[in-house]
Amino acid sequence: MEAPTLAHAPKRETFNLADYTNTDPKGFVRPVDHYHIEPWGLYMGRESDHEQFHYLESWILPSLSIRVSVFHFYPAHERDQNFYVDIGQFTAGETAWRSEDHYIDVVLRTGRGAHIEDIDELFDAHTAGYISTDRAEAAVRTSVEVMTKLALYKYSLSSWLQDEGMAITWR
Repeated sequence: MEAPTLAHAPKRETFNLADYTNTDPKGFVRPVDHYHIEPWGLYMGRESDHEQFHYLESWILPSLSIRVSVFHFYPAHERDQNFYVDIGQFTAGETAWRSEDHYIDVVLRTGRGAHIEDIDELFDAHTAGYISTDRAEAAVRTSVEVMTKLALYKYSLSSWLQDEGMAITWR
Protein backbone atom coordinates (compact mmCIF):
# COMPACT_ATOMS: atom_id res chain seq x y z
CA MET A 1 0.00 0.00 0.00
CA GLU A 2 1.34 3.38 -1.02
CA ALA A 3 1.78 6.11 1.60
CA PRO A 4 -0.50 9.11 1.09
CA THR A 5 1.24 12.11 -0.43
CA LEU A 6 1.34 15.45 1.30
CA ALA A 7 1.98 17.17 -2.02
CA HIS A 8 0.76 20.71 -2.46
CA ALA A 9 1.03 23.41 -5.09
CA PRO A 10 3.93 25.85 -4.78
CA LYS A 11 3.36 28.56 -2.19
CA ARG A 12 3.00 31.97 -3.77
CA GLU A 13 3.31 35.40 -2.17
CA THR A 14 2.88 38.98 -3.27
CA PHE A 15 4.88 41.89 -1.88
CA ASN A 16 2.87 45.00 -2.73
CA LEU A 17 5.13 48.05 -2.65
CA ALA A 18 2.32 50.52 -3.33
CA ASP A 19 0.15 49.68 -0.34
CA TYR A 20 2.85 48.21 1.93
CA THR A 21 1.31 44.76 2.23
CA ASN A 22 2.44 41.16 1.97
CA THR A 23 -0.09 38.58 0.79
CA ASP A 24 0.93 35.19 2.15
CA PRO A 25 0.37 31.79 0.47
CA LYS A 26 -3.01 31.39 2.20
CA GLY A 27 -4.23 34.75 0.93
CA PHE A 28 -3.87 36.66 4.19
CA VAL A 29 -2.90 40.27 3.59
CA ARG A 30 -0.55 41.62 6.22
CA PRO A 31 0.77 45.17 6.69
CA VAL A 32 4.48 45.69 6.06
CA ASP A 33 6.52 48.05 8.23
CA HIS A 34 9.36 48.50 5.81
CA TYR A 35 10.29 47.78 2.21
CA HIS A 36 13.72 48.65 0.88
CA ILE A 37 14.67 48.13 -2.76
CA GLU A 38 18.16 47.62 -4.11
CA PRO A 39 18.99 46.88 -7.77
CA TRP A 40 19.61 43.26 -6.73
CA GLY A 41 16.88 42.67 -4.16
CA LEU A 42 13.97 43.61 -1.95
CA TYR A 43 13.94 43.81 1.85
CA MET A 44 10.72 43.35 3.80
CA GLY A 45 10.18 43.73 7.54
CA ARG A 46 6.80 43.11 9.16
CA GLU A 47 5.07 42.05 12.35
CA SER A 48 3.82 38.49 12.53
CA ASP A 49 0.79 36.93 14.13
CA HIS A 50 2.43 33.51 14.18
CA GLU A 51 2.44 31.59 17.46
CA GLN A 52 6.21 30.96 17.27
CA PHE A 53 7.62 34.27 16.02
CA HIS A 54 6.61 37.92 16.32
CA TYR A 55 8.58 39.55 13.50
CA LEU A 56 9.77 38.50 10.04
CA GLU A 57 12.54 40.03 7.97
CA SER A 58 13.33 38.85 4.45
CA TRP A 59 15.63 39.71 1.58
CA ILE A 60 14.41 38.52 -1.82
CA LEU A 61 17.34 37.99 -4.20
CA PRO A 62 15.96 37.05 -7.65
CA SER A 63 19.31 36.55 -9.40
CA LEU A 64 20.22 33.86 -6.83
CA SER A 65 16.70 32.35 -6.76
CA ILE A 66 16.56 32.71 -2.97
CA ARG A 67 14.70 34.46 -0.18
CA VAL A 68 16.69 34.84 3.03
CA SER A 69 14.67 35.31 6.21
CA VAL A 70 15.27 36.03 9.86
CA PHE A 71 12.49 34.92 12.17
CA HIS A 72 12.33 36.72 15.50
CA PHE A 73 11.10 33.85 17.66
CA TYR A 74 9.38 34.10 21.00
CA PRO A 75 11.69 32.75 23.75
CA ALA A 76 9.80 29.46 24.13
CA HIS A 77 10.13 28.77 20.39
CA GLU A 78 13.72 29.76 19.61
CA ARG A 79 15.53 27.61 17.06
CA ASP A 80 19.18 26.94 16.43
CA GLN A 81 19.28 28.92 13.22
CA ASN A 82 20.35 32.36 12.08
CA PHE A 83 18.91 32.39 8.57
CA TYR A 84 16.27 30.47 6.68
CA VAL A 85 16.75 30.34 2.91
CA ASP A 86 13.81 29.56 0.64
CA ILE A 87 14.59 28.32 -2.86
CA GLY A 88 12.23 29.52 -5.57
CA GLN A 89 11.38 31.86 -8.37
CA PHE A 90 11.23 35.56 -7.48
CA THR A 91 10.00 38.25 -9.83
CA ALA A 92 10.51 41.98 -9.40
CA GLY A 93 7.79 44.34 -10.51
CA GLU A 94 7.31 48.08 -10.45
CA THR A 95 4.60 48.02 -7.78
CA ALA A 96 4.73 44.41 -6.59
CA TRP A 97 7.18 41.55 -6.33
CA ARG A 98 6.03 37.94 -6.52
CA SER A 99 7.46 34.70 -5.22
CA GLU A 100 6.89 31.04 -5.95
CA ASP A 101 8.44 28.78 -3.33
CA HIS A 102 10.06 25.64 -4.75
CA TYR A 103 9.87 23.62 -1.54
CA ILE A 104 13.57 23.22 -0.68
CA ASP A 105 14.91 25.27 2.23
CA VAL A 106 18.39 25.77 3.65
CA VAL A 107 18.77 26.40 7.37
CA LEU A 108 21.96 28.26 8.26
CA ARG A 109 23.77 28.42 11.58
CA THR A 110 26.34 31.16 10.98
CA GLY A 111 29.91 29.90 11.22
CA ARG A 112 28.76 26.40 12.18
CA GLY A 113 26.96 24.79 9.26
CA ALA A 114 23.85 24.49 7.16
CA HIS A 115 21.43 21.78 6.14
CA ILE A 116 18.76 21.26 3.49
CA GLU A 117 15.14 20.65 4.44
CA ASP A 118 11.98 19.64 2.60
CA ILE A 119 13.53 18.03 -0.48
CA ASP A 120 10.88 15.32 0.00
CA GLU A 121 8.20 17.98 -0.51
CA LEU A 122 9.81 18.90 -3.84
CA PHE A 123 9.77 15.29 -5.03
CA ASP A 124 6.18 14.75 -3.85
CA ALA A 125 5.08 17.93 -5.64
CA HIS A 126 6.89 16.90 -8.82
CA THR A 127 5.35 13.42 -8.72
CA ALA A 128 1.90 14.97 -8.23
CA GLY A 129 2.46 17.33 -11.18
CA TYR A 130 2.58 20.58 -9.20
CA ILE A 131 6.07 21.51 -10.38
CA SER A 132 7.75 20.84 -13.71
CA THR A 133 10.90 18.79 -14.11
CA ASP A 134 12.81 21.91 -15.21
CA ARG A 135 11.79 23.87 -12.11
CA ALA A 136 12.44 20.91 -9.79
CA GLU A 137 15.93 20.47 -11.27
CA ALA A 138 16.58 24.20 -10.94
CA ALA A 139 15.56 24.04 -7.26
CA VAL A 140 17.98 21.19 -6.60
CA ARG A 141 20.80 22.98 -8.47
CA THR A 142 20.13 26.19 -6.54
CA SER A 143 20.16 24.40 -3.19
CA VAL A 144 23.48 22.73 -4.06
CA GLU A 145 24.90 26.11 -5.14
CA VAL A 146 23.73 27.74 -1.89
CA MET A 147 25.28 24.96 0.21
CA THR A 148 28.52 25.15 -1.80
CA LYS A 149 28.79 28.94 -1.44
CA LEU A 150 28.02 28.81 2.27
CA ALA A 151 30.69 26.15 2.81
CA LEU A 152 33.23 28.17 0.78
CA TYR A 153 32.50 31.22 2.93
CA LYS A 154 32.70 29.25 6.19
CA TYR A 155 28.92 29.52 6.63
CA SER A 156 28.91 33.31 6.55
CA LEU A 157 25.94 34.47 4.50
CA SER A 158 26.99 38.11 4.72
CA SER A 159 30.50 37.36 3.39
CA TRP A 160 29.13 35.39 0.45
CA LEU A 161 26.51 38.00 -0.47
CA GLN A 162 28.99 40.86 0.00
CA ASP A 163 31.22 39.24 -2.64
CA GLU A 164 28.14 39.01 -4.90
CA GLY A 165 27.68 42.79 -4.50
CA MET A 166 24.67 42.35 -2.21
CA ALA A 167 25.29 44.06 1.11
CA ILE A 168 22.25 42.96 3.10
CA THR A 169 21.34 44.51 6.43
CA TRP A 170 18.83 43.65 9.11
CA ARG A 171 16.92 45.71 11.65
